[in-house]
Amino acid sequence: MENIYLLMIVALAVLAIVDLVVGVSNDAVNFLNSAIGSKAISFRTIMIIASLGIFLGAVFSSGMMEVARKGIFVPENFMFSEIMIIFMAVMITDILLLDFFNTLGMPTSTTVSIVFELLGAAVAMALIKISVSDTETISDLSKYINSDKALEIIMGILLSVVIAFSVGALVQFLTRLIFTFQYEKKIKRFGMIFAGIALTAITYFIFMKGLKGTPYYGDLKTLLTGNELYIIAGSFILWIAISALFEKLTKKNSLILVIIMGTFGLALAFAGNDLVNFIGVPMAAYHSYEAWVASGTAADAYSMGALSAKVPTEPGLLFIAGGVMVLTLWFSKKARTVTETELGLARQDEGQEKFQPNLLSRLIVRGATSVNNGLVAVLPKSTVEKMNISFTKPALTIKDSKKDAPVFDLIRASVNLMIAGVLISLATSMKLPLSTTYVTFMVAMGSSLADRAWGRESAVYRVAGVFNVIGGWFFTAISAFIAASIMAYIIYLGGAAAIAILLFFAGVLLVRNYITYKKKSKVTAEADSLKRSESSSIQGVIEESADNIAAVAKRSSSIYTDAIIGLSKEDLKTLKKSKKGTAKLTSEVDELRDNIFYFIKNLDESSVGASNFYITALGYLQDMTQSLEFIGKASYKHVNNNHKKLKFNQTRDLLELQSAMQLLFDNVNKAFVSRNFDEIELVLQAEQSLLENVSTKVQRQITRTRTEESSPKNTSLYFSLLMETNDLIKAVMSLLELYYKEYDSSVPTAKVNHNNNGDSVKTIS
Repeated sequence: MENIYLLMIVALAVLAIVDLVVGVSNDAVNFLNSAIGSKAISFRTIMIIASLGIFLGAVFSSGMMEVARKGIFVPENFMFSEIMIIFMAVMITDILLLDFFNTLGMPTSTTVSIVFELLGAAVAMALIKISVSDTETISDLSKYINSDKALEIIMGILLSVVIAFSVGALVQFLTRLIFTFQYEKKIKRFGMIFAGIALTAITYFIFMKGLKGTPYYGDLKTLLTGNELYIIAGSFILWIAISALFEKLTKKNSLILVIIMGTFGLALAFAGNDLVNFIGVPMAAYHSYEAWVASGTAADAYSMGALSAKVPTEPGLLFIAGGVMVLTLWFSKKARTVTETELGLARQDEGQEKFQPNLLSRLIVRGATSVNNGLVAVLPKSTVEKMNISFTKPALTIKDSKKDAPVFDLIRASVNLMIAGVLISLATSMKLPLSTTYVTFMVAMGSSLADRAWGRESAVYRVAGVFNVIGGWFFTAISAFIAASIMAYIIYLGGAAAIAILLFFAGVLLVRNYITYKKKSKVTAEADSLKRSESSSIQGVIEESADNIAAVAKRSSSIYTDAIIGLSKEDLKTLKKSKKGTAKLTSEVDELRDNIFYFIKNLDESSVGASNFYITALGYLQDMTQSLEFIGKASYKHVNNNHKKLKFNQTRDLLELQSAMQLLFDNVNKAFVSRNFDEIELVLQAEQSLLENVSTKVQRQITRTRTEESSPKNTSLYFSLLMETNDLIKAVMSLLELYYKEYDSSVPTAKVNHNNNGDSVKTIS
């Protein structure tokens, strides 16, 4: 029997390492976003600074381990065998849940997940004990669960959402009011003072208050207690001096120093607070196993009161955990996927939004707009004008729309890091497992709101996004509680066999999610993705747009082929692939249209006419995607609803048309990839015969409908596909004609080259 529990300890150790990997992948969003979003320092430098913070935070984090051992349940009322079931259920659930959120790219709370998993598994085991007891009833559940402490933790987590959002919004509003968006001049005069205040706050709360949660505080307590004011004053003077020296030596803004230290401090606070979420349970299991072995008592007779006592620090385990966390930070691509969600919701500029608006977001934005209008009417006009001057953003250029452009400026990044670090460190000093995800996310959202990043054009999307993320947090809590309860019950019933099956199942799911994520990443980074036009001259726009036309032609060929082939074979998988391809292409074309503002702003005075070409070309691309979208959806709906299969003649005609369309798209792609002007002309010449081909097929179907057709659904689908294909051909031809005419008028003489056969060929240069 002892060997079974030893194997469970080994399994928990492996699960701890896996949990560290998936946990850091999710929580990297907490300490990387501000530095990444501001582009103040290189990504490599950010990673080095964060790695140092994580490693040191992990080594100093042992004071938080109490939560996993006795914070949620009363250990002396459980036997060793029962405690091991609770711990095993918690770890399996935690890994699967966090990996699920990582795969979706959604930041969730590792603290909430571990707290509710412990609560769920403990409640399940307590109910099992009560059910087999002759003397206990459901009212005795309270003696197994540390309800006061659990409620304190849960309320602290929920309260942190409101506090983080409010404090982040208030501090950002005051900071922006002082420095404005045109902060360069004021930073030269007051930047060192602001940096001194920010760095002093970071230093005091993270290094002073944060130390209270570690076993090293006792050695420093006499030195720190009673000298707080001296430490604050000394830190302020020291940081001002360091900021001045930094500016003089590097010729850079002192806010960069705030971001460097803030990233380090936030990573330190994160590791100190959140390491318990990843290894607290396995460490508690290991200490339980040691106590049980030393007792010599049977596993189902040994009460776990030993967990209520102080446990010595395990520096070696903390050292290993810190190393695993650092390696994960460097090598996990999922960590970077999760950061994109928060950065998208916090960015200063408008653009493609990840989330769709809903009724709640519309109502809140409408209500907030009304309140804002009311405040503006009440406040003195001079005050409103001064505030508007402070919040007037610099003129936007095409550089602001580039993917590598800063998401927000150094002022907001500094506020985010300072406030989040302070709040997390306060919680750590009070030994509360505060959700670092909730705090950093809500601080970022509060500062975004105060900074007017949520304008009338983006607010409804951003608010919807925030509610989606918060909804995910509640889903985390509920699903963690239920899943851990079920896991605990399954393990109780099945014993070692159930544990083996669950571990195998968890491994399969992790591998499957990894493979799915890898495939998804490859699709996202495909070479045929559309690119924004960044040229300021008409010839440059034509050249850049040629790449997009070639890419659209190639992808349209694949989408159309999948739709027709999938319909002819009644293959839902192929039809789904066509729909997904269309959705992605439509999204990219919409993103190009959203970029029109920046495109026009960037044009040379002599090339303003290029805007007409660019806008018209995007219109034709949108027409193409709409036709492809209809073809894909109609075909999928027909097959998915199990309607009659198309007749042989209909299928044959559609496959003939598919071959002709594939040839058309291939010729377009070839012409634009090679920049061969003569081939574009040849494609245009084939337009009429292709349209006549569609018209002939329409006439055939009319005849069939009058004489032999018996399915209204088939007839409707077939005519719809032909009409949309007709519109698709016209959109392609209009696009080619536009390009042909615009190129012909923008290039006085075409360059003449010779192909391998010796024929002269005009090419785009």
